Amino acid sequence: MKLDEIDLKILKKLQENAKITNLQLSKEISLSPAPTLERVKKLEAKGFIKSYHALASEEKLQLGLCVFMQISLIRQRDNAINNFIEKINKIDEVMECYNVTGQADYLLKILVKDIAAFDALVKDKLSPIEEIRNMHSMVVISKDKYSTVLPFQYFCLLYTSPSPRDRG
Repeated sequence: MKLDEIDLKILKKLQENAKITNLQLSKEISLSPAPTLERVKKLEAKGFIKSYHALASEEKLQLGLCVFMQISLIRQRDNAINNFIEKINKIDEVMECYNVTGQADYLLKILVKDIAAFDALVKDKLSPIEEIRNMHSMVVISKDKYSTVLPFQYFCLLYTSPSPRDRG
């Protein structure tokens, strides 16, 4: 499926507010409601829209401490990576886990109530993971930018630029 400018506008608007009504969405993209709904359903069916979520407030839920942790694994053990991933997936406080390049093997985003909760997490849940060789933590002092909207300008370049065959 090739996306056009209207599809990209729909994706952007739904990322900004997934609770927008079809009528309001159709007004904002300057298309009538029926074709707007048809396009949204196509975007869902083709996997461009994976799901809809409620973004809960970390502050209201008193998850006041965000920590990024670099993890280095012990490579000598068979299945170390799979075992590590399996164990990390069972820890609710680990919000995100990325396999990265550089000095660490993984980068974790951890959310907890406070420093005492973080200390307990490290001692009770992370330290017992035998595959971990080293942990390095970075406590977030402030969140100066946060977005759940993917960079729209790249969509435009990727999907609306004519291909070399279309130009000539």
